[in-house]
Amino acid sequence: MSRLENRDGSAPDGALFDAVLYPHRSLSPTGFLILMTAISCCSIALGTVFWIAGAWPVVGFFGLDVVLIYTAFRLSYRDARRYEIVRLTRSELTIERFVRGRQVMQKQLQPYWLNVRVEEERTGPDRLILRSHGKAFEIGAFLSPPEKQDLADNLNDALTKVRSA
Repeated sequence: MSRLENRDGSAPDGALFDAVLYPHRSLSPTGFLILMTAISCCSIALGTVFWIAGAWPVVGFFGLDVVLIYTAFRLSYRDARRYEIVRLTRSELTIERFVRGRQVMQKQLQPYWLNVRVEEERTGPDRLILRSHGKAFEIGAFLSPPEKQDLADNLNDALTKVRSA
């Protein structure tokens, strides 16, 4: 399950809604170390058995498995360093997207014309779409469907407060 956090307290810029969205990773760095140690030990043990049996070329494939699993997890951890900030004030909704600590996108939308919906897709995961003035932006692509719906509900509630003020 991915994470969605609302910040407590009022922001200095008068934000009515302020959320940081980031993907959840279930394996901690310590868990990753334990997993890689276990895989390495199994590969060494099985490789030794094959070496003694005379099938020494198989040992290289056991090493290759360890390298590929390590690489896959490192890529997954690198992908986890992305996040999005959604901030609503009375005058605008700001969406900022960060990848590996660098901002790659920033959009400002006018909250009075903003439509927030979770669109169900037939062939893939649901999408949380923000529409305004004929433009559509997807946010929280890495969130689970219940988290997308929760974010949409909270954002719609905040937009209702902005529009009624």
